[in-house]
Parts: sequence; C-alpha cells; structure tokens
Amino acid sequence: MEFRKKIEELLQTFLQERTDLFLISLKFSAGDDITVILDGDNGVSLQDCLDASRAIENNADREEHDYSLQVMSAGLGEPLVSERQFKKNIGRDLEVLLNDTTKIEGELARLEEDKIVLILKYRKPKDIGKGKVDVVEEKEILYADIKKALVAVKF
Repeated sequence: MEFRKKIEELLQTFLQERTDLFLISLKFSAGDDITVILDGDNGVSLQDCLDASRAIENNADREEHDYSLQVMSAGLGEPLVSERQFKKNIGRDLEVLLNDTTKIEGELARLEEDKIVLILKYRKPKDIGKGKVDVVEEKEILYADIKKALVAVKF
C-alpha cells in the first residue's frame, strides 16, 4: 500500500473511533514530513494530539518508510474551514473576508444549509436630524462567498 494512503487510512480509522474530533488538514511535504491539524466539537487537548499521533506511529513502520509526524490543534489564527467549526463557534464574533474582498464582522447567530447568518451591530447617522442610531441586523453569507473566516479575538 502506498505510504500516504496508509497514513490517511490510519488517521480516518482513529477519527472514526473519536467522533468528537475532525480533520482540518493533512499535509505531506516532499521529504515526508506529515502535518495533521485537528479540531474538536469540544476543543482538542494535548492528549487528543498524542492519541492521534500514536494511532499513526504504532501502525506505520519507520523501517519501511522514514517520516516525521506533527499533530496539532487548529489555533485561533487558523481560518474556519468546515461546517463543524462554524457550528462550535455559534455565539462568537467572526471576521469574514468575502471573495470580493469585503470584510464583515459580526456575531455568528446560526448556520443554515448553504450559509451562515451573522448579527451585525453598528451605528449609523439618523435619517433626519443630528446624531446616530444603533442598528442591529442579520446578514446571510453563502459558504461559497467566504474566502476566509476567523474567530475575532478581542482583549
């Protein structure tokens, strides 16, 4: 069996046993450095990364094929790429970059079949008179229109 396919199968077997975890990225470099990025419905612990690493290393023979393996969790700076990631971040503020380079920031309210719904809060000038009014509106964004979505980190 081809080495890369074997690694993919070992990882899938592990993820079938650990349904709370899901794969974000699996990358192979030219020198067979393997990088696995995982996320989980309840986050990813160090033990989860160790378990995934062992599931691969205990079943892939280094004598047969030399490789290095790195298993990590998706960090705050990593874009959201799967529906499960969006789902676990409902209620959090997101920074969304659209394909047309428009940036939108708002609270992720819910997911629908092919889109996310953000709650936008901003101030705009009054239609009549001086001053501004607070505006709260929902904005639907198709997954296909999202170039990159990040959880907004505020201190």
